Amino acid sequence: MQHPASSSSDRPPVESALRDLLAETLGMPKKRVAQFTPDTALFGALPEFDSMAVAHFLTAFEERLGVIIEDDDVEAEDFATFGTLLAFAERLAAR
Repeated sequence: MQHPASSSSDRPPVESALRDLLAETLGMPKKRVAQFTPDTALFGALPEFDSMAVAHFLTAFEERLGVIIEDDDVEAEDFATFGTLLAFAERLAAR
């Protein structure tokens, strides 16, 4: 049985886009990314999520959501957990 929170149709658009981008840029199965909770550690905890992956993720995020990310928009803490990354994505998408 699938947990309702892991259904992409039940998620806000920014969260769904974020999960899709993480799966694509990290080369992870979408099923694994769907299980990420706000407390899931990312940068420094997932071997796939290194500095090169962050750069690719940011470029893909800009293209997918049609935003421009300035250098001063990005803090290392934004990539600490799925929750902090989601807050970062929502902040940028709201501009």
